[in-house]
Amino acid sequence: MAGSNSWTKASPYFLSLLRIVAAFLFMCHGADKLFNLPGGPFALIPSAKLFTLAPGFAGILEFGGGLLLLLGVFSRPIAFVLSGEMAFAYFMAHFPTNHIFPYLNGGESAVLFCFVFLYLSAAGPGPWSFDRARGRA
Repeated sequence: MAGSNSWTKASPYFLSLLRIVAAFLFMCHGADKLFNLPGGPFALIPSAKLFTLAPGFAGILEFGGGLLLLLGVFSRPIAFVLSGEMAFAYFMAHFPTNHIFPYLNGGESAVLFCFVFLYLSAAGPGPWSFDRARGRA
């Protein structure tokens, strides 16, 4: 195929783009839990209790880990930890409901984040990252 070589050359940059976009969206979940921004479902909670499992500890992992992942700092271990957090969140908050399917129990974003982060922990951060700049990708 004539154009496949250009797609192959571009794939590392798409990996970085996937990491950046997923990390930004994940940070939004953490910002909601910690700072009531941008006004999502946790906006009704006056302030996060930092030493509670949710929203406190989860918010720290989501916002802080998301920021590190967005920048591409310690990308592989951070992505692995965040993948585990999302697996834990799914089984603690979504799976025990009346529905086994993620779409029906509200856990589809937890499952998607879990597997995107698991992929990033194996694939690395891509070329647009501090890890790559430091030679640690």
